[in-house]
Amino acid sequence: MIKVRNLVKAFGTRVVLRNISFDIEPGEFITLLGVNGAGKTTLMSIVATLSKPTAGKIFIGDMDTQQHAAYIRRYIGLVSHKTLLYDDLSGEQNLRFYARMYDVEHPVERIETVLRQVGLWGRQKDPVRTYSRGMQQRLAIARAILHNPPILLLDEPDTGLDQGAASMLGELLAAVGTAQRTVLMTTHNLERGLSLGNRVLMLSDGKIAVDMPREDVSIEALAHYYQQ
Repeated sequence: MIKVRNLVKAFGTRVVLRNISFDIEPGEFITLLGVNGAGKTTLMSIVATLSKPTAGKIFIGDMDTQQHAAYIRRYIGLVSHKTLLYDDLSGEQNLRFYARMYDVEHPVERIETVLRQVGLWGRQKDPVRTYSRGMQQRLAIARAILHNPPILLLDEPDTGLDQGAASMLGELLAAVGTAQRTVLMTTHNLERGLSLGNRVLMLSDGKIAVDMPREDVSIEALAHYYQQ
């Protein structure tokens, strides 16, 4: 589903990603780990077609993301540090805006479906500015899956969530059908990352230091890279 080939990203003389290559198969849930500055968000931004690599290529299926960026975005749902929501609009109005952007069929029914999935049906008429951080993140996930993309990119989806909301993240992701999607998720929470993903990638100094199935990875082994 996703092919990364010899990816390099530099900002001036600072090289963030160093000749990275890996594949993500359809339906895999990949947990991407690494300390601050390891290149996780940079990698996610390039996969999402929001940033261009210095060298190398990324393919979604057989399509080069640099050549077909606008088209490929229809196949991707992104949850990032920013919710990409309009505070003065209601939850429902925000989703109507994105439904038009993605030409979502039967938008009224689809909006209700995703709002129910993330537990916001009943607050759909309220302005987003009245939502808690957890509710805003739930709406951001609803926005990301509104057009039913086969690929879901989650860049630290638990950022800013209180303990209760963060602990419910796994249930929420299950509710929005991540089992039927290809998922790439970054997180600083090792336990949560290991509980959700079926494969672990870890970036260290711009390179892939770990690429293993979930069952072959321990928190103790991963913690070693955070202490270096």
